[in-house]
Amino acid sequence: MSASLANVAYIGATILFILSLGGLANPETARRGNLYGIVGMTIAVLATVLGPRVTAGGIPWIVGALAVGAGIGLYAARKVQMTQMPELVALMHSLVGLAACLVGFASYVDTSIEFTGAEKTIHEIEIYIGIFIGAVTFSGSVIAFGKLAGRISGKPVLLPARHWLNLAALLVVVWLGYAFIQAPGIGAGMTPLLIMTVIALAFGVHLVVAIGGADMPVVVSMLNSYSGWAAAATGFMLANDLLIVTGALVGSSGAILSYVMCRAMNRNFISVIAGGFGTGEGAAAQAGGAQPAGEVVAVSAAETAELLREAKAVVIVPGYGMAVAQAQHTVYEITKFLREKGVNVRFGIHPVAGRMPGHMNVLLAEAKVPYDIVLEMDEINDDFPDTDVAMVIGANDIVNPAAEDDPSSPIAGMPVLQVWKAKTSIVMKRSMASGYAGVDNPLFYKDNNRMLFGDAKKMLDEVLVALKG
Repeated sequence: MSASLANVAYIGATILFILSLGGLANPETARRGNLYGIVGMTIAVLATVLGPRVTAGGIPWIVGALAVGAGIGLYAARKVQMTQMPELVALMHSLVGLAACLVGFASYVDTSIEFTGAEKTIHEIEIYIGIFIGAVTFSGSVIAFGKLAGRISGKPVLLPARHWLNLAALLVVVWLGYAFIQAPGIGAGMTPLLIMTVIALAFGVHLVVAIGGADMPVVVSMLNSYSGWAAAATGFMLANDLLIVTGALVGSSGAILSYVMCRAMNRNFISVIAGGFGTGEGAAAQAGGAQPAGEVVAVSAAETAELLREAKAVVIVPGYGMAVAQAQHTVYEITKFLREKGVNVRFGIHPVAGRMPGHMNVLLAEAKVPYDIVLEMDEINDDFPDTDVAMVIGANDIVNPAAEDDPSSPIAGMPVLQVWKAKTSIVMKRSMASGYAGVDNPLFYKDNNRMLFGDAKKMLDEVLVALKG
């Protein structure tokens, strides 16, 4: 394939990637968006492998690597549960960062192309920045994977003077960058490059361990942005226009998504990155301070079924508890049954419900819940006063009225789903433990609220049996 034909293929792939992003913006067009992305990536890979920069002797190695990578991807797609998707996404981000680091070192030691003068300086700056971003992405994503998988505590680790440590690390990285560019040869430049890589790896770890569990959806989208910029930096190192454009698309869209999610949580983006919000996986309500007044009223599955049967309008609010229990299919069966009986059933989705952006939407789509009854928080919040039953499945902080009523609450100002305004709210939880923000929820004690304790899948199965009975 000639260079001009490869460039035409790259342009076509870029257009398909842009169409893919546009399609992924809406659940109804997400499948089409995925298809555009798959076709675009296929064109990009073929244009690269068959292009003028790959010799005939290198093709078998590339095909072998593609086969191994495709095999791993197919295995992961088949075996990884939907509840494990956040961990898989974080792991994929780490691989992008690792690839950027490896390409950076390979480009630096590659002597097949000679650079001189300003061109040499620009090339070394590209290498230095690419390795730095890649290392931060790699180590940060590994820590995010550990937190999401429960192998590392979700509590933020806040070191004393952590902001000064970050600033000092960045200043050292800048100084090492100057030493790297001024180095007379590869041997002399490798030392500052390796030291910077170690600092960048530690920097990535420090950034993510300082972020609490409540902000993990923002962390995932943030790392997605980092991985995009790492890919773009790799494109500069390899002089690959498509990789630059694709990386920039991923990086900018990830940054925008992170900003949108921070707004949905009433959080400052810089403060989220700096860490300190969220206290871990959920603990008992903290002693001291203003405690919610009232008593908790527990209900059985049969009583829940009776409330649903008598309702005319029902709003279901899913959370991570639904994902852990893998209860989405039972939720769909209940939804289908109620809709056949003339009940208006809809879903209210908070932007940060679950462990990654769109987590609940993906689970509900997997269970074949119709797209048109899955509404965003802003679309459904005004309808709760006219709702007979608001059913909360495994969610906590996103339905906490303290966000609106208690200025001293850690989640004060965060927009929440106002389920307490429904005639009756039913909260499904395993226990009275608090959510990721580590604060008690006054919703549990309201007069019109009922608590259905137990595993979400088991209790929903009982509710479905009671409904049909």
